[in-house]
Amino acid sequence: MGVWATTRSFPPAARLLMANQFAINLAFYMLMPYLAAHLAGGLGLAAWAVGLVLGVRTLSQQGMFVLGGALADRFGYKTPIMAGCLLRTAGFGLLGWVDQLPALIVASAATGFAGALFNPAVRAYLAAEAGERRVEAFAVFNVYYQAGMLLGPPVGLALLVADFRLVCVVAAVIFAALTVLQWRALPARGGAENAAGRPAGVSAQWRAVLANRPFLLFSLAMIGSYVLTFQVYLALPLATADALGPDAEKATGALFMVSAAVAVVGQTRLTRWATRRWSPRGALVRGLTIMGLAFVPPALVPAGDGRPARLWMLAALVAAVVALAVGSAVVHPFEMDTVVALSGGRLIATHYGFYNTVSGLGITLGNLGTGALWDVAQRHDAGRLPWAVLASTGLACAGAVFALARGGRLTAPADRSVPG
Repeated sequence: MGVWATTRSFPPAARLLMANQFAINLAFYMLMPYLAAHLAGGLGLAAWAVGLVLGVRTLSQQGMFVLGGALADRFGYKTPIMAGCLLRTAGFGLLGWVDQLPALIVASAATGFAGALFNPAVRAYLAAEAGERRVEAFAVFNVYYQAGMLLGPPVGLALLVADFRLVCVVAAVIFAALTVLQWRALPARGGAENAAGRPAGVSAQWRAVLANRPFLLFSLAMIGSYVLTFQVYLALPLATADALGPDAEKATGALFMVSAAVAVVGQTRLTRWATRRWSPRGALVRGLTIMGLAFVPPALVPAGDGRPARLWMLAALVAAVVALAVGSAVVHPFEMDTVVALSGGRLIATHYGFYNTVSGLGITLGNLGTGALWDVAQRHDAGRLPWAVLASTGLACAGAVFALARGGRLTAPADRSVPG
């Protein structure tokens, strides 16, 4: 069954959430890849100011996931989804029309917090709608997610020929349309209750999640997978720049498109194939292993500055991107399903919020470590060192999940009630 037929087999609300995520990523990626160039070239901001604006967006999203998830469970899923889209409408609109640093920081923070509001709510809502078909639903959802990432940059580039403001206006209009669409068509769903039947407070929700030891262990074990996934934006572009020099920018964009295309074309097929052959835990372990092994090909390329060495490195980087995308596609739906399973079906959005915050902190620390390791390797002519560490990270992540599963620690506690 194809992606479209599979999509139609889900309830209307689930289909709307999938289309919603495609539009969210389309609008986001038509603007964000070009924001740094606009800030530096169009507005003439210093490099530190550009980094500050971009960093505020990341921090406001990753750091506030934990609040966004709790609000979704507290007030229901629909409200934060609409609020996030409305807030991103305002944020993207501001980015195109303001030129002072304080206003740019406010706009950037708004776009980040918007993501923290709707991301946990969307995933919790989808899990509730999909029921026993959660793995399949998350696989199809990822196809729409990756398709938006794939199409966003070229659409943004086409609009950028006219003006950066046009990019911002179109992106803001998309989010405004999504706000209206969800207000009209998305049924209300979700909302936490305590043992007395009254809505649970946010602090009580956080305490319940922090008491869920299996979930916390799984969150920590999976940090490495997010560090590896982010290397499409860090280690792989750095290696491409070393290999190709001035031509690296186009090649880096091509690698990014290859990564998204693999997920769009192969996600549902890989999920069905993995479901038939492996248990959910087995799929996670094998997918994480593939992600780690993705960094072996660059490590095997002989050192050299000649054209053959550069071509071999480029081929190795393509192989790494494809393997990383395949491993991620195998892992993603089972990973999302495991978070729901470990929540015991309670406070799902809060669990997703915590999970995203932990992974975001891990990405930040992992990027710092990878960057520092890259500098050390450059200074000491140890080009294989970063690849070896990244491969080991993937294998360690797979080993940690395997150990948790074998020890029976990937099962939700029996009592998942929310304290009053």
